[in-house]
Amino acid sequence: MSKNVLVAYASKSGATAGIAEAIGAELRAHGHDVDVLDVNRVQDLARYDVVVLGSAIYIRRWRKDAVRFLRHNVDALRERQVWLFHSGPVGPDKDQDQDMPPAVRHLAHEIGATPARTFAGRLEPDTAKGFLARRLATGNLAADSRDWDKIRAWASDISASIEATERSTWHRSATTQSPNHAASPPAGHFLD
Repeated sequence: MSKNVLVAYASKSGATAGIAEAIGAELRAHGHDVDVLDVNRVQDLARYDVVVLGSAIYIRRWRKDAVRFLRHNVDALRERQVWLFHSGPVGPDKDQDQDMPPAVRHLAHEIGATPARTFAGRLEPDTAKGFLARRLATGNLAADSRDWDKIRAWASDISASIEATERSTWHRSATTQSPNHAASPPAGHFLD
């Protein structure tokens, strides 16, 4: 069953925004209605069943606007399926999972979200912002390290989880009804 999905992101140099767009495209390919928005453009969560939130991570910190989004929407996010990701690592450690910052870990626990998935980032001279980033972008760390196959696979896993949750929810509601009023599954849904 198609779900309304928000893929929101907080990006500094555009790499996280690109990852969010790829996640959105994969979820659309699986039949979901998806909006991909900068976290600062999100007005309301009421129309969304599922939220995917991503932030750039620098020096073990999420972007402030992503943390603010989580903090201001805790109650609404508790009522939805939520996935988190962060991006930024480059160089030899680019494929190692990064720990969530303590504030994000606490908010994820309150919401019921799983730990954030780490994706490698991009560091290029033409998009690097800030003194340190510009310096690093001229060295051997300069590269677009994003793994598009890994990103699409994760989005595909999200879609599979959405569908499994939908089947499980239907199954629970169908089995709690009296035998004389058994429900039929919605069109396109089959129980395994």
